[in-house]
This record gives sequence, structure tokens and C-alpha cells, in this order.
Amino acid sequence: MGCYLASESTFYRVMKAHNQLKHRAKGAAGQHNKPQSLKATQANQIYSWDITYLLSPVKGQYFYLYMVMDIYSRKIVGWQVHDAESSAHAADLIEDIARRENIDKKQLVIHSDNGSPMKGATLRAKLVDLDIATSFSRPRVSNDNPYSESLFKTVKYHHTFPENPFKTLSEARNWVEAFVCWFNNEHQHSALKFVTPNQRHNGLDSAVLEKRKRVIEQAKRDNPERWNGRQTRNLTPIGHVYLNPDKENFNTTECQAA
Repeated sequence: MGCYLASESTFYRVMKAHNQLKHRAKGAAGQHNKPQSLKATQANQIYSWDITYLLSPVKGQYFYLYMVMDIYSRKIVGWQVHDAESSAHAADLIEDIARRENIDKKQLVIHSDNGSPMKGATLRAKLVDLDIATSFSRPRVSNDNPYSESLFKTVKYHHTFPENPFKTLSEARNWVEAFVCWFNNEHQHSALKFVTPNQRHNGLDSAVLEKRKRVIEQAKRDNPERWNGRQTRNLTPIGHVYLNPDKENFNTTECQAA
């Protein structure tokens, strides 16, 4: 015969009263603070990168898209597609970007999530060698890496993204290459006041927006009734860009170019 002692809620109440509901392991309970706020004032100061799945013809197997974005210009500064996740692949990609973008030591911060390729020994050694600082998202907090999350949504919602799996690794790479060319050179990014990432990255956005402003203001003078007394669109170039800003005191670290 069993003997009923109390309900689950009563047990929890008694345990709480005797301080028995705290973390009891030898180590302290896991604590994950919000990533340090960073501020980019020009290109090649803060990159964001991540890996996403691309469907392959084999169920349960994937191609992996590695993609790195400059958060200031939104330019995709580098990408690769492989059939596996690997810290070595990531290290090769970062080294290639650093060479092409002429990254100096202590110039760059790279932000990512906490996946094993992001924290693998090969990539860590390469970042130390290049003197590139790192920043990491909290575990399972996608909002800590918003630029990469938004980019991957743009990738997979693009009208040319195939409905069916990529047949081969080469087919996946060819599609990504075409997408990156379009994104960097043709896509007029809404967050950049509709200039392209390459225009922003190369410092051409101010001239483009100034020319656009003159055209719109002339159109308003010629046809004021179309604006009905409203101001023309604000075409002042975007200034600095924040990664994970502190909303309470906006205590940010400004990333200055070396």
C-alpha cells in the first residue's frame, strides 16, 4: 500500500522554504550576459557571420553556406559553400577576406553565435594570428546576431532561390555567387536609404544620395502639388551602425579603424 504524503506543489513549497531549489552543482549556474555593444563608424570594423543549411538531394544531408557581412555597409565580404561544417573552412574564409579587404591587425571585430565551427581551435588560432577580435551571441539568442539572421532571410526569400534542393555542391555555389553579385551591386538596401552595399562600402553613398536629393527637390519645385506641403524624403547618409546596443545607457564601444 502506498502512502500519500503531499502534492508536488507542497514539496516545492517546503523545498523553497529550506533553500533547496537553488543550483546545487559544484559549478555556478550558467550565466550569459548580453554581448558587449559595438559601434562601427566605417567599413571593415565589425563583421557578422554565420552558417545556414541549404537542402541537398539526400534527405538529412545538407550543403552549408558560410557568409560574412560587414554590418556598416551590409556588403557580403565573403562566402563559401561546403558539404560540412568545419572550423578549418571558416578559418580559410576569414583569412581570404582579411587579405582581400586589406585588414590590419587590431582593426576588426567579428561577431558570431556559439556554434562549434565558430569556436573551433583552427579558427581561433587563425584569428589570433590575424589579430582579429571576437564577439559572441548568447546561446540560443538569435537576436544577438541580427545582421546575419536578416541576411539569411533575404537569401532564402529571394525570388530566384530554388524551391527544390540543390542537385550538386557546384549548383549551390553557382547560385550563391549570382546572389552575392546581385546583393552587393544591385540591391538598393532599405537600411542604407536605398544605396547598394558596394556603394556604401566604397564611400560612394554620400554622393549618390546628394545627387538623388537634388533631383527630388527639383521635381518638387516643378510639381509642388505632388508633395501637398510635405517634406521630401530625408536623404542624409546613414552614420554609425550599432551591434547589440545597450538600450538603457547606450554604453557602446566605438570601433575605430587602426
